[in-house]
Amino acid sequence: MTISTETLQLAWNQPADQWEEAIPIGDGLLGAMVFGGSAGRYQVNDATVWSGTPETAAEELRRVLAGGAGPERLDEVRAALAAGDLDRAEELLLTFEGRYSQEFLPFVDLSVELPGATPVDGEPARVLDLDRRLVEETLQVGGARVERVSRVAARTLLVSITATEPLPEVRLSLRTPLRELARTAEGGMLTLDLTVPIDGAPLHEQSVVPPLTYAEQDDADYDGFAAAVLAVRSDGTIESADGGLVVRQARRLSIALSSSTRAESWWAGADDEWRTVSRETIRDRAGARALGAIAEDAGGQDDAPRRPAPARFAIGGRRAGRWDVAADILRGSDDGLRATVAAEYGRYLLTSSSRPGGPAANLQGIWNGELRPAWSSNYTININTEMNYWAAGPLGVIDDAEPLISLVERLAANGRDVARDLYGCRGWVAHHNSDLWGWALPVGMGHGAPSWAIWMMGGVWLTHSLWDHYEFSADDALLRDRIWPLLVGAAEFCLDWLQVGPDGRAFLAPSTSPENSYRDADGNPRALGLTATMDLEFIRSLFQRCLHALDVLGDDASLRRELEAALAVIPEPPIGRDGRLGEWSEEVAEHEPGHRHMSPMVGLYPLDLITPVGTPQLADAARRFLDERGPGAMGWSWAWKIALRARLGDGDAAHELLQQALTPYDGDARRHGPVDGSEWGGLLPNLFSTHPPFQIDGNLGFPAGIAELLLQSHGGVIHLLPALPSAWPDGRADGLGARGALSVDLEWAGGRLTRAVIRNPHREPRSVRIRYDGTDSVVRLEAGGEHVLHGESLLPVPTPYG
Repeated sequence: MTISTETLQLAWNQPADQWEEAIPIGDGLLGAMVFGGSAGRYQVNDATVWSGTPETAAEELRRVLAGGAGPERLDEVRAALAAGDLDRAEELLLTFEGRYSQEFLPFVDLSVELPGATPVDGEPARVLDLDRRLVEETLQVGGARVERVSRVAARTLLVSITATEPLPEVRLSLRTPLRELARTAEGGMLTLDLTVPIDGAPLHEQSVVPPLTYAEQDDADYDGFAAAVLAVRSDGTIESADGGLVVRQARRLSIALSSSTRAESWWAGADDEWRTVSRETIRDRAGARALGAIAEDAGGQDDAPRRPAPARFAIGGRRAGRWDVAADILRGSDDGLRATVAAEYGRYLLTSSSRPGGPAANLQGIWNGELRPAWSSNYTININTEMNYWAAGPLGVIDDAEPLISLVERLAANGRDVARDLYGCRGWVAHHNSDLWGWALPVGMGHGAPSWAIWMMGGVWLTHSLWDHYEFSADDALLRDRIWPLLVGAAEFCLDWLQVGPDGRAFLAPSTSPENSYRDADGNPRALGLTATMDLEFIRSLFQRCLHALDVLGDDASLRRELEAALAVIPEPPIGRDGRLGEWSEEVAEHEPGHRHMSPMVGLYPLDLITPVGTPQLADAARRFLDERGPGAMGWSWAWKIALRARLGDGDAAHELLQQALTPYDGDARRHGPVDGSEWGGLLPNLFSTHPPFQIDGNLGFPAGIAELLLQSHGGVIHLLPALPSAWPDGRADGLGARGALSVDLEWAGGRLTRAVIRNPHREPRSVRIRYDGTDSVVRLEAGGEHVLHGESLLPVPTPYG
């Protein structure tokens, strides 16, 4: 038995009035929000349309160094911390802050207007097919029935319109919130030249005026040039009007919108092509894409991207069909169906906003309609960017995480200069914000609170995401060629950053626990002065993984000795008098006991340093910490807690958190009272997760937690149904990814596993340790084969754990 191959569809009964009601589509390079209706609005993003330039980060580093920051001032900071003068340390650290990372910006708005169009009675206004990756609409224009299908492929938004009778007119227009340079409308094509700001200040930096700065000289080193080209083919007539196009008396239209940018050339890494490529070439690239898409559509080819959907869910048994979002999902009573949709929609959003060759998914994936988006819609690397990719391996789409490797490569290139010049360290470093250009400095403009601005482990956390990529792909060549240089660079920084106290134990100075604070003896909130548990756990795991990589790739005796010596002095995570895992190296009063970040819990998840079987005392301390931290307050915090509960085997607690996270957001962010001063979010009408405001990490984190409830693969063991919630007694999941590049199908009934299939894609056999219901077995998988386990024979070769 397999899950039905019929498609999973989500239906909305009205066109969108607000951005949060529009349907997202994308291919990792181009994204669009589909509003539908007579106006036919598409708000379009290009993944490379960011403010800033390739040289913004280097220029800012020079400015910070000129202001006095550097290794000597770092010595002053450490002296102040050692003396207990935290005020002085904070004052000095402000000089290390750069300005800000850059903004991900909206590109253009396309209107495909059908004057006089009305809904068709009894049919939904818009339908998103998650498997075919397209949006379908049915409209009525006079006596004609009109079908409009929208999809994105090959950096092109393709809109196909078919009508039962010739349409009086279809009006096409383009506009941009950026600076328009020129437009032409002729020969069935509409071309828009524009320029992207070379600097964009985040919304919270109100003192920066103007917030967006454009290059003023045509001969500027970087002019931010971009082009949007719209091409139309139809069986009617096409003419230019009012800067747009009008199609008359057509029964069939193919409309293609493509983009190209100067930043695209930079991201592609073709030496200095971004400096020399002409505007005409950029424009021609966009035009060629649009015309190519039109040719395929006019030729009757179905260019809807046939991407594999290796992980399919049917929790509770239902998946295929057309589900009304408002009635069945947002306010439905079928918990299994809602979890299924959360998992599959999350995977859809990830694979729509991240594809090999493109930039990584940012705070809003690939969708943003604001010139001043919240937190610049940037890469926030103290949890959010990493969470974006937690589900890639477990949901079998690890190849779509390649953009994260590309981002870290660019980040490390800038981070090497920052590590050397700002801190006097080897390797590379990153802090808590980054952007398309690989910003690696602290942000804050000299007034950012150390609790969020001063954190040197952003790059280290990202290396763990890269290690996940290696473990789920089992690609030794990828490890050797791309991941290992990044790991060893991060490890070199950490080796130099670590300090050893008189007691022979490692500590860090400065160190912070992201965005959190404790209270000093006078009751004042403090971020500095202690070593954060999170930092040492990241470093410990990084060093262990580097040793593993040396075993795979070949030894470097000198580096191995350094790593082993450092590991010997890193202390275990602290446990407080109340039995909770400690967030800092000393037991202190918490400033925000219900804080949204689960920072000291990284050893439990996403790392595997803490497990109920291997480290039961630490696992119990982690459970106590999680109990005291309380329920989630926003999408990404819920998602993290769900995954943590899964690792602890607390399926019912995870299910309760998931139910909270999947409730519709009703506009009252304080309906449950503030949690650590944050707001209580939920799901928007288009199923985006919001704080408020919207961030994609919640949507992308939910499927990671759901998958973790059903299958875990860490510590050399594949765990089958390790934390199945009692509310999901029956179900099926096919194509789940396990470390080692294995694939697993699961089926269960009455809360018990009834069937499991484990597939081995490798050219050599593998022996795999399986754990189910507290018992371990070893299964031999033949090369390129699969092993099927049924009923009571699920564990045919019992062996003791360890």
